[in-house]
This record gives sequence, structure tokens and C-alpha cells, in this order.
Amino acid sequence: MPILLVPGLASSPRIYAPVIPALWRYGPVTVANHVRDDNMAVIARRILAEAPPRFALAGHSMGGYIAFEIMRQAPQRVAKLALINTQARPDTPEISERRRNQIARAQAGEFHAILDELFPLFVHPSRRDDTGLRQLLHDMGDDIGADAFVRQQTAVIGRADSRPTLAMISCPTLVLTADADNTIPSRLSVEMADGIRGAKLTLTPNCGHLPQVEQAQATSEALAEWLRI
Repeated sequence: MPILLVPGLASSPRIYAPVIPALWRYGPVTVANHVRDDNMAVIARRILAEAPPRFALAGHSMGGYIAFEIMRQAPQRVAKLALINTQARPDTPEISERRRNQIARAQAGEFHAILDELFPLFVHPSRRDDTGLRQLLHDMGDDIGADAFVRQQTAVIGRADSRPTLAMISCPTLVLTADADNTIPSRLSVEMADGIRGAKLTLTPNCGHLPQVEQAQATSEALAEWLRI
């Protein structure tokens, strides 16, 4: 079974690097390119055009928003779904305004400053002094660039509310969250799991918003179990 991984906002394939070795035993692994468009529906269409005919789909954070759009456009092509530290809700007006501010600042050359501000929100409180993880965030930022960050934020602001379509998801689904995600609280993962028939909810301890790199072993095990279903 081909496996398609979708990164989150300001993330590149590096975010999945620690877990890919545990996944490729179950099928060929591809990391989707989600940096070329500023509209969620268009991003999903382009990913689908490049994807295998049928695949297991995992989306992290913004990647989960894209995964929901893929499910709306081509549910028959998704054999399994994993939603990693994401949510079904759209932005509140306050969060959209914060994103617009970040867009303006990124366009003004402050992209790396934004990444530094996001870092403590992305990781478990115990990892806020982790220079390796901070460098990873900057490296991924350099991978995608400020212009792509602007496109991503624009797409995220305009995304649909996915709560009304949760009940339509019928494939085996894993909802993976963390005990200390300060970006997308775990209660929003509970909401998704409750709305998707038969979904399995897994909470990773001692972890923030980046489980693939913060708790690679636990995340790998959860995803491997999902693929074995």
C-alpha cells in the first residue's frame, strides 16, 4: 500500500524523516509537495494528480487540513487516514488576523523571526531550549521559503470547516495527538475521533505539536499499527 505523508505549515519532508524507516516496510513512502498553491482545494487537487491511484494518507497539522480536502475530493482513493496533531475546525477571526500579520511580516523579511516565535508553541515545554529542534524548524523554513509560507498561510485562512464531513469518513482512521500541544489542543483531536466512525485516538505523552521529531519511537509505533490494520 503506497503511503502519502503531508507535512504541516512551514514544514518540509524533514519532519517525517525520523518515522519513515518504520513505515517503508509497509509500502512505498512519498512526502507530498504542499508549497505551490495558496488555496486548499487546489493544493489537494495537485497532490491527488501526483499521487498513486490508492494510498494510505497521513497529514500533520496543516497537512491534516489538506487531508480533509483530499477526502472531500477523492475519498475512494484513500485506503486509510491518519490525522496527526490537527483539527477539523476552521480558524477563528483572531487566529486569521494573527496569520495575516505573519504574512505581512514574512513579506517584509521577518520569516526567521516568525519561526523563532513559533518554536516554543510547537514543542513540549521541556524542549524549548532544544537547539537541535530549533535548527530543524529553521532548516524546514529554508526548505520552503518565505513565499511558500505566505501561500500556505493564505490557504489555511481560507480552509473549510471539516466538522460536517467527519461522519462521511469510513476508512480506518488514526487520530494522533499529544498531551502538551499548545498549537492545537488535544480536545480538538477528541472531537475529530468522536466524529469519525471507528476512529482510534492515541495520545502521546511528553510531547508537543511535532510528534514525529519529539517522540519519534511512539509516533512510529502508532503509525505502524495503523498501517497493519
